[in-house]
Amino acid sequence: MKPDATSVVLVANPEVIHVGGHLVTAAKALGIAVEIVDSRDAYAGPRWQQKLNWWMRGHRPARLSDFSGRVVDAVRRVKPTHLITTGLAPLDARSLRAIGQWGPRRVNFLTDDPWNRAHRAPWFMDALGHYDHIFSPRRANLADLMAIGGPSVSYLPFAYAPDQHFPEPPVGDDERAQYSADVVFAGGADPERVAIVTPFLEAGLRVALYGGYWDRYPATRAAARGHADPRRLRKAIGGAHVSLCLVRRANRDGHSMRTFEVPAMGGCMVIEDTAEHRTFFGAPDDAVIYARSVADMIEAVRALVQDPDRRNRLADRSHRLVANGPFTYADRLRSMLEAA
Repeated sequence: MKPDATSVVLVANPEVIHVGGHLVTAAKALGIAVEIVDSRDAYAGPRWQQKLNWWMRGHRPARLSDFSGRVVDAVRRVKPTHLITTGLAPLDARSLRAIGQWGPRRVNFLTDDPWNRAHRAPWFMDALGHYDHIFSPRRANLADLMAIGGPSVSYLPFAYAPDQHFPEPPVGDDERAQYSADVVFAGGADPERVAIVTPFLEAGLRVALYGGYWDRYPATRAAARGHADPRRLRKAIGGAHVSLCLVRRANRDGHSMRTFEVPAMGGCMVIEDTAEHRTFFGAPDDAVIYARSVADMIEAVRALVQDPDRRNRLADRSHRLVANGPFTYADRLRSMLEAA
C-alpha cells in the first residue's frame, strides 16, 4: 500500500444488516482498504458478568479494556489513515488518546443518541471527547456534541446499501399470501412502538411486524413475524400495501435507517412528519405521506389500501429520489473521509 493511500480500521458490528456491514461493503466499492474489528467481541463473557456490567456499571462492555487493546494493536499494525467506529463503540478514552498520537483521524458515526437514558454510558461519554470528528445522523444532539469541546461535529444522515436494499417483491401465490399485509413495520418492539402499532390492529388492518420482541406483547403477538434477513425484508416490503416509517423519540431522531431503506426497496411510505423527512422527500403526497399522529397514520394507510395507483406513484417517486440521490453508505463513507 502506498503511504498516502486511504485505509481504515473499522470498529463495528460487521453483520450485513448493520451500519458496520454496510460500511465494509462501501469501502470495498470505493477501493479503500478496510480492516474490521468486530465490536461484538467486547461483550463476550459469562452471562452474569455481562448483566452486571450492563446494569450496574453503566452499560459497560464486559471486555472493554481487552477489546480496546485489540483496537490499539490493529491500528499499530495496519497504520491506517482513519479509525472509524460506529455507535457507542467499545473503545475507552485511554486507547483513543494513544491512537491519536500515531496520526490516524479518529472518527465516530454516532448511530445512537448517548443522552438517551437507555444508552447512557459514562465510560463512552469519557471517550467521546477524544475523537477528532463525530458525525451524527440527528440534528437534535449537535449542540450537545459541540458542547463537549474537542471533536469537530457534523450532521450526516443514515443511508441505504444498494447490495441489500432493492425491490424484490414476492413471486408466486404462496409468497404473495405469506407476505400480504395492509401495513408492514420492521424494527424492534418497545413500549413506545407498541402503543403506536396497537391501534392499527384494533382498527382491523392487516399488520405485519418484523423484528425482536413483538411476540412478548399480547396486543401485537398475533402480528409478529420474527426477525427478517435482508431478502425476507425485501419480500415483506414488496408484499405490503404500505410501509410504516417511525422514529425513536427517546433517541431524538428526525429520521431512521428505514427512511432510506424502505423506498430503496420499493415501498410506499407513511412516514412520521419531521423536518428532516420533509427535507428528504419534499411536499406532502409527492413521494410519501406525512403523519403527525397515530390517527393520521391509520387514516392514510386506509386510504392507500384502497388506491393502488396512488401507492404505485408514491413508491416510484420515493424510490427514484433515493436511488438517484447521494444516499448510499458509499456516499456517507466518502463524506466522513473527506471531512475528517
